[in-house]
Amino acid sequence: MSGVGAVKTAEIAARVEAFVRDVVVPYEKDPRCGDHGPSDALVAELREKARAAGVLTPHILPDGSHLSQRETATVLKASGLSILGPVAVNTMAPDEGNMYLLGKVGSPEMKERFLKPMVEGRARSAFFMTEPAGEGGAGSDPSMMQTTAVQDGNHWVINGRKTFITGAHGAKVGIVMAKSKDGACMFVVDLPDPAIRIDRVLETIDSSMPGGHSVVTIENLRVPADQMLGESGAGFTYAQVRLSPARLSHCMRWFGATKRAHEIATDYAVNRKSFGKLLIDHEGVGFMLADNMIDLKQAELMIDWCADVLDTGVLGTVESSMTKVAVSEALFRIADRCVQVMGGTGVSRDTIVEQVFREIRAFRIYDGPTEVHKWSLAKKIKRDALKP
Repeated sequence: MSGVGAVKTAEIAARVEAFVRDVVVPYEKDPRCGDHGPSDALVAELREKARAAGVLTPHILPDGSHLSQRETATVLKASGLSILGPVAVNTMAPDEGNMYLLGKVGSPEMKERFLKPMVEGRARSAFFMTEPAGEGGAGSDPSMMQTTAVQDGNHWVINGRKTFITGAHGAKVGIVMAKSKDGACMFVVDLPDPAIRIDRVLETIDSSMPGGHSVVTIENLRVPADQMLGESGAGFTYAQVRLSPARLSHCMRWFGATKRAHEIATDYAVNRKSFGKLLIDHEGVGFMLADNMIDLKQAELMIDWCADVLDTGVLGTVESSMTKVAVSEALFRIADRCVQVMGGTGVSRDTIVEQVFREIRAFRIYDGPTEVHKWSLAKKIKRDALKP
């Protein structure tokens, strides 16, 4: 990663923050924000405004290079100040992770055909990995993957079921994970495709991501051999290339949203009186906001630490697991306190705090539940302790 330096990064982040606060925030009550995320029409409208303001896809430079992870953290935290911010400036999941992966592994032809329209904000994407656990599929364990890829001449034929596929409805680019005789593989495909059927869009606690989260059946999907991403059997390696930065960028974006929720709760506490004095002057309220300040700083430091590790070029699997757990749990505590400080207003939709609470609750599960990451870390502790 080339990076642009601290001063330039601060300038980019400042422009993104101003755009999100001034232009995007008023859209938070737009009726086109539904249970399955903002509509594609709203996404297109916001991105046109971001393009005009010069803040579209701000983490990818004009020459196609990527900001360093530490620089990306500064910019993505700013984009997350509104639930709609990452959608508007094209830093949202799963597109941000998919762009990163294609930039790292994709062939020149793939970058031109699939990556370019994504960077330009003209195409959304989906990452087809998770499978229905109740059907023997991968769930949170991709090593149990049931989706198959069988070579047939100069094509691969893919069959299987996927679930919680974010953004599949309305996506134009898909990265499909399946297993061949060599092991896990990834394929880049155009969407929609009649062989990829959306069975239903799940009703979930969160509602920020365009297209929602779908259950999908893949039936005899034929993919040209040159649309395999990288090499046959290397899918898990590529997944790790994508997943560690993607976990971290989730932390970055949701940090911004939670910071905003804290701002709203603070404003409420310093302006509302109860029992003869401002809410913040009651220790029960003031201490919650103080705890928020502490958790925000700890989360920020964890994000920056993990970003620095990834910027050395290592996969950072352990560090990203630690950060994902620490940050998601801290941000949930913050969001919960914000709701509590605001009382009835906090559970209403009069402010964005209620949605931030729901979104962060889901974040504790998405990109690996807290318990799965802890289990993985515990296995590492055991391995290290038993080394001869």
